[in-house]
Amino acid sequence: MMSAKISTLFFDLDDTLYPASCGLWRDIRARIDIYMRERLAIPEERVMPLRRHYYETYGTALRGLEREYPLDKADFLAFVHDLPLGEYIAPDPGLRAVIQAIPARKFIFTNADSRHAERVLRALELEDCFEGVIDILAVSPYCKPMPESFEIALRAAGNPDPRRCVILDDMPRTTIAARQVGMFSILVSENGAQSNDADAVLHEWTQLPALLEQAGARSKDES
Repeated sequence: MMSAKISTLFFDLDDTLYPASCGLWRDIRARIDIYMRERLAIPEERVMPLRRHYYETYGTALRGLEREYPLDKADFLAFVHDLPLGEYIAPDPGLRAVIQAIPARKFIFTNADSRHAERVLRALELEDCFEGVIDILAVSPYCKPMPESFEIALRAAGNPDPRRCVILDDMPRTTIAARQVGMFSILVSENGAQSNDADAVLHEWTQLPALLEQAGARSKDES
């Protein structure tokens, strides 16, 4: 059983709760390019380098675009996530069982919006497994991996001690940032390669209970 020292888990959404290999995020990224080209009239040759620049500089394309263009955030988010989720993802009973068995509070913490998160959770049949969704709009004008976004997420979750929190994310820059604010960070990776960018690496959901025991033991040592 997981140590009672862990109070709260923050789960990333895209490429974390479902395999990156399904291609959903790849096609969301393609729709970001289409939006930039067709809705914002950005020349084709500038789209990809500009998107990458925004991602590296501001954390997401959305944050960069809204700084430099008259962007309707709701329109952007609706457009880029307008994909038939059933063609990419499906329920995983094993994942559901693992998440439901965790005796701690659980939240989605995503750089997408809550509407997309809710659609993904329904498609995965996980919508009743989380207390809430902390999305890109909730942490505005910030986003992961900015430290301010973690401060807002912790407040939204009731101000738990970061040392008693765990985050699961597929992006090393996020697990690094989470570790810097005191959370136990788990990098979700399909290949399972070890990484110095997180406290632990998960490549199969059956590993999660043992990793949470490890997190609980560290929390006990630090308290």
